[in-house]
Amino acid sequence: MQYADALRYLDEHSNYERTGRIDSPSTQNIEKLLDAIANPQHSYRSIHITGTNGKGSTAQIITKLLISHGLRVGTYSSPHINRINDRICINGEPIDDDEFGLQIGAISDLEIIAGVRPSFFEIMTAAMFRWFADEAVDVAVIEVGMLGRWDATNVINSDVAVVTNIALDHMEYAGPTVSHIAREKAGVIKPSSALILGETDEVLREIFLAEPARARLIRDEDFACEDNFLAIGGRMITVRTPRAKYEDVLVPLHGQHQGDNASLAICAVEAFFDDAINREILDHGMSMVSMPGRFEVMDHRPLVVIDGAHNPAGAEVCSEVFFADFSTQGRKILVTGALVSRNPEDLLLALRAIDFDVVITCMPPTPRGLAAQDMATVAQNIGCNDVRVADSVEEACEMALRVAQTDDAVLISGSLYIVSAARAYLMSRAKK
Repeated sequence: MQYADALRYLDEHSNYERTGRIDSPSTQNIEKLLDAIANPQHSYRSIHITGTNGKGSTAQIITKLLISHGLRVGTYSSPHINRINDRICINGEPIDDDEFGLQIGAISDLEIIAGVRPSFFEIMTAAMFRWFADEAVDVAVIEVGMLGRWDATNVINSDVAVVTNIALDHMEYAGPTVSHIAREKAGVIKPSSALILGETDEVLREIFLAEPARARLIRDEDFACEDNFLAIGGRMITVRTPRAKYEDVLVPLHGQHQGDNASLAICAVEAFFDDAINREILDHGMSMVSMPGRFEVMDHRPLVVIDGAHNPAGAEVCSEVFFADFSTQGRKILVTGALVSRNPEDLLLALRAIDFDVVITCMPPTPRGLAAQDMATVAQNIGCNDVRVADSVEEACEMALRVAQTDDAVLISGSLYIVSAARAYLMSRAKK
């Protein structure tokens, strides 16, 4: 199958990211697909990551630390910021177009054999498992797509299960409380798994402690980010773990929360090796960490920052980091938009939209996008004074740059669809 054919084939299948709907929350389809190709997901070790926010950063730090140990590491993440290939990587390099077409084509052949009609995410997940086996990775670092228990990735027997945190999200499939969401996420824990638990709420922690399939537990009282200071290009942290204390570790990511993510990642890698991490290896791995679309600085005069804070919990962290780490003397301009499945008022309040001098709304480039005018009306209702509406993400970016002076700061945040489109536009604009 050619690359273009693979993309068309994927588009013919149900896609939660496009429709916001899941036909049958179950691992039955993915299990049938993988049974038909001898379950490649069991041919390598794995680390499984769930949580409401922080999965992507934690996965990337784990990946780089494992690469620094000399391992061949597969990484699976979603959604993508640039290209769909970026979801499936080996040692940080995305699957190439030819291989992508080959792997998706192989899964397409299984529809009749397995007797299933898989979803977009199930096809991608099966292709990922197959490619990692073909390429003989030593370990796969796998992000959950949604929740955990019935997610298509939850067919692995992970060596380490990581839970970053729990907040309200995907309420259409779990809820109405965070306890319900925690129970779904706890489903990734396997008898073989060491559990790295980042959630600190006592009630929620008990849900994970009660999970019968739990081998070893490392929770927040066993590790801590004891120091977490703003540094040039990121954070300087000190991490205490059950096996060691790592002082003055540079995390090249913005935001205090990245210190917590780094602590989780370090504990996960320690648990994987059942040993402390050599300091040289730790520093080398950290130096390779980068996260496009996560507090990524796109320009300096004016300051332009993009961050994919797609839910209220993430938006709250986003505004906290923006106002604390990116303080500027000039005005602050917000470009934002949301999906129809999100509560726009909650998102805007979490982003502290009222504290921005100018708010520019736009519709995410997806059928699930909330109309820009609807978002603008909500912004005006919560008290934002200067609210403007753009017809597209590109126009919103251009509008913000026309408004901004050299001492101003522009934050582009909200739906990942907006961040992805804005990043592409700003990068192409910089090349002109």
